[in-house]
Amino acid sequence: MRTYYVFQSAGTPGLRGFTDEPRASLLPPEEGPWIQAQRIDPEDEWKVDVSRAVVAAGILENGFYLWGPLRTPAPPRAIVESDRVEGTAVYGRDNQQIGTVKRLMIEKASGRVVAVDVTFGGLFGVGAHHHTIPWDRLTYDTELEGYRTDVTPEQLRAAPMVSGETRV
Repeated sequence: MRTYYVFQSAGTPGLRGFTDEPRASLLPPEEGPWIQAQRIDPEDEWKVDVSRAVVAAGILENGFYLWGPLRTPAPPRAIVESDRVEGTAVYGRDNQQIGTVKRLMIEKASGRVVAVDVTFGGLFGVGAHHHTIPWDRLTYDTELEGYRTDVTPEQLRAAPMVSGETRV
């Protein structure tokens, strides 16, 4: 789970902007100016009248989520930045976390993401294992705020290990 920042639009009463960054710079300036109204830490009770999962999906897609009346429609984002993927939990079929996305594996010639390096096991990074999962085997689950895969922990352990820049 992440810390969320809620901003109030000074220009549009009732409009709130959510982001996981403490600055309002990710929010659309044409709907501002923005004033920070609240910080919601992962352990805080969610007392906002919009679903945490909906906010998380909006932030994943756009870098922000807007709730309330808009002066202009928010443009959809067809991309997601790598730093928003790295560190995201990976869950198996049973909703149990099986690992965490460490980094994206990008094909040099096409620039296409082909796989992710997933870490699992270990304690505080010590003894953790790195394995690859094909990118197309992951789907984002807004309720879990992480990626879901049909790859089992057993298959993950049997997948190619990643060590530094090379596969082992």
